[in-house]
Amino acid sequence: MSADTPRTAGHSRSTRGLWITVVVVAAVIALVLFHLFNRPKARTGVPSQVVSVATATPGDMPQIINSLGTVTPLATVTVLPQLSGYLTEVAYQEGQDVKKGQFLAQIDPRQYQISKQQAEAQLAKDQATLDQARTDLGRYTQLYQKKSIAEQTYMDQKFLVQQSAAAVKSDQASIAQFDLDLAYCHITAPVDGKVGLRLVDPGNYVTPSSSTGIVVITTMKPTTVQFTIPQNSLGKVLERFNAGAKLSVTVLNSDNTKQLAIGSLYAISNQMATSTGTVTLRATFPNDDEQLYPNEFVNAQLLVNTLHNAVLVPTPAVQTGAPGDYVFLVNGDDTVSVHKVTLGPSDGKFTAILAGLAAGQTVVTDGTDRLSDGAKIRIAKPGPAGSSSTGEPASPSSSSPSHGGGKRRRSSGSNAGSTSSAS
Repeated sequence: MSADTPRTAGHSRSTRGLWITVVVVAAVIALVLFHLFNRPKARTGVPSQVVSVATATPGDMPQIINSLGTVTPLATVTVLPQLSGYLTEVAYQEGQDVKKGQFLAQIDPRQYQISKQQAEAQLAKDQATLDQARTDLGRYTQLYQKKSIAEQTYMDQKFLVQQSAAAVKSDQASIAQFDLDLAYCHITAPVDGKVGLRLVDPGNYVTPSSSTGIVVITTMKPTTVQFTIPQNSLGKVLERFNAGAKLSVTVLNSDNTKQLAIGSLYAISNQMATSTGTVTLRATFPNDDEQLYPNEFVNAQLLVNTLHNAVLVPTPAVQTGAPGDYVFLVNGDDTVSVHKVTLGPSDGKFTAILAGLAAGQTVVTDGTDRLSDGAKIRIAKPGPAGSSSTGEPASPSSSSPSHGGGKRRRSSGSNAGSTSSAS
């Protein structure tokens, strides 16, 4: 037993040493592999990114202010009766187009005709009195000149003539009033326009205090659209408007799918709305086809100016990030560089570059999310319709290069008060 004990102890120490050696070797191997797979790769080992490109071209870019607007008629008239009476006739049809002076309704005129006849009779009586007084005055004048009557008698007759003449004028005014009442019984359209729904039927007793009136007439042709613009855009509008420029306004329906009419700006409000920081503008439209309906909500596009020979690039090429607004400029060695630019108006499809880019230079339009400054690129070949332009599945362009950290810039669209352009 004593001879085997040293042998067993030596065997245990040898096994323990072997395991320690295995663990150390495994740790060394793991450390080497870790450094091999995580060491920085040389720039030359990075594969080229497949991108789509476009060339900046010169062109015209309209400067347009988009806003929400409301169709506002030139006139909306509630026809009220001017006197009281029973309504005997309604001559219009609901929704009918009427002309100024066209017959609409009739109030029973008989009581006013009778009153006129009474006034005419009184006029005849007073006229006879006046004629007699003038005849007497002529005779009294001769007698007074001969000193045959007292001066007081002559003066009394003279004043009597004046009183009779005043009574005749009063009777004439009464007849004129009844003539006007008879005209008011015959109700006509005060303006051209379209009548609304019937508000009162024949047989009803109407009075001047009837709030509903006889009918409402709305002018359809021409019409106007009121819309607002932000105060930051007012300066350039005033500059062009005060210079006598005719600023075009295009109106589209509420969902921007159909153009309704084209008109021109003709009035600017004289004060700013302090609660919203906007000013109200008004444009007029012929509206011969009556596409613009009163109180309809529409989208208005005010053409302020047009930039001629501006540098245009596809809007997807424009990026926004830490450097500001920039594009990826394609270099001659098949690399890209970040190029800061100053943006102008946009129509959604193209964006004008005011500074930082020249016509003829090439910019990246697709695949920007995988690029960084100095990255190698490979321009994608045009594919068949409906396929990805890069030959790879499209990926969302939500990130930017390591130095930018920005997102792709979106076009302005049709937000109220935004400045953009129309193609």
